[in-house]
Order: sequence, then structure tokens, then C-alpha cells
Amino acid sequence: MQMNPGTGSQAQEEIIIEAGRTEVRYWSDVWRYRELFYFLAWRDILVRYKQTAIGIAWSVLRPLATMVVFTLVFGTFAGLPSQGAPYPVMVFAAMLPWQFFATALAECSNSLVVNSNLLSKVYFPRLIVPSSAIIVCVVDFIISLVLLFLLMSWYGVWPDWRMLTLPLFFLLALLCALGSGLWLAALNVKYRDFRYVVPFIVQFGLYISPVGFSSSVVPERWRLIYSLNPMVGVIDGFRWAILGEGQKLSWDRLALAVAGTAVLLVLGIRYFRQTERAFADII
Repeated sequence: MQMNPGTGSQAQEEIIIEAGRTEVRYWSDVWRYRELFYFLAWRDILVRYKQTAIGIAWSVLRPLATMVVFTLVFGTFAGLPSQGAPYPVMVFAAMLPWQFFATALAECSNSLVVNSNLLSKVYFPRLIVPSSAIIVCVVDFIISLVLLFLLMSWYGVWPDWRMLTLPLFFLLALLCALGSGLWLAALNVKYRDFRYVVPFIVQFGLYISPVGFSSSVVPERWRLIYSLNPMVGVIDGFRWAILGEGQKLSWDRLALAVAGTAVLLVLGIRYFRQTERAFADII
């Protein structure tokens, strides 16, 4: 953009449009449109908790009910080990990252379709939409974290210095959800039946992730393959950070989780950017 002097006190503003300029300035535009990110995130939070029958209680009842069922099935009936921790606390410590991942994946995958009117009217980096959709899931996570601390105090479980590493494992879960969500958000624009695939992915992932049981029950010869699921390392990391040294943390499996999350994030952003130009036309 250049400013050319005009006659008198007036100045004429000249706008130069260059081919490919948005590609070059894409990431700086993401930062420049950060207020839109804040607005969309705040709007989603208001929609989630305003004019609801039970409000914030829904963020508590859902993981709590799942924890009760898993404790009865795997802890009481199946008698699976909990590595020295109370079984309800062990399950709820795994429910935190999994519930966040599942909710963030669903919100992220549907975000472009929900905001279709916005996409077709003005230019902004479309990456802002699925990224902002995850913020409301962070609020749900914080509410559930408070419930976990109450549950830990009830069972007399107290965290140690490992709790300081919890934000790192949470960041890993967030990046894993974002990378996967970008794939599904782009595919959901092009193929609308993907909205039916996401609940299946979430339900299937719940059973192949060590949420209701400890990953130590998986036979040793299958653990490497099992750990290709990035959420295995994330859940094991959460349990290790919350419950202490009684929970085993395999650094090899954690490295696989970090590598898998990095691959999902890089490829997810790349695919999203490749298909982003056609969003307004398709949607």
C-alpha cells in the first residue's frame, strides 16, 4: 500500500494488489486477525454455556458418568490393575486428556461448516476458525481438572513435583487434536458425510486408548504398535504427572506420541492450506 500526495490537504490512498501476496503474508495475517480469533472463541464459549438447562454441570457430568462406568466394568468386574492408585482417580486422570481431545476434534471438524456464512463473505486466514473452536474445550478441561482435584482429595491422593509437567502433556493433546481436526475440517467441507465419521472415530478411539485401563495390561510385544496412537503417550503422561511415580511412563512411547503428533500437525496444516482456497466456492 502506498500513499500518494494529492492536491491541497487531501491525500489519495493507493492500494496495490499483488498476485500471491496472501500466500507470502499468510502467517503474518494469522497474527493480524487475532482479534477475530478472540471473538470467535468468546462467541463459542457464550453459545456453549448460555441458555442451557444444566450449564457448566454438563462439563462435569459427562466425564464423571464415563468414569463410573469404566470403574465398574474394568476395575470391579474385570479386576484390572491400577498400579497402586485408586481406580476412579486413575480413570478420571485419563478422561481429562481424552475428553478434551474428543470434544476438540468434534468442534474443530465442524467449525468451517458452522461458520460457512463467514467464509463466503470476507477474507481472513481460514486457519483461525478451527483453531478458535478448540478454546471452548480448554474451558471444559479446566472445569474437569477442578473435579479431579476434588476426587483426589476424597481418596487422599496428593500430587508431587510431576504435576508441573502437566501443561506439557496438555499441549501435546491440544496439538494432536488440532492436527487431526484440520484434516477433518477440510474433508468435512468437501465431503459432508464426514460429519458422521467423526463420532465413529471418537468412539473407536476411546476403546483403543488406555482410558478405562492401564496401558500396562497390553502385552509387551504389542506395546510398540499400540503406542502408534499418540493419545497413548498423552494419557500415560497425564497419569504419571497426576498420580506420581506409581504410574509407569515409557519414554519410548512418549517419543512416539510426540513424533506422531508432529506428523499429524504438519500434514494437517499442509492439507488444510492446500484446500483452503476452494472453501468459499464449495461450502
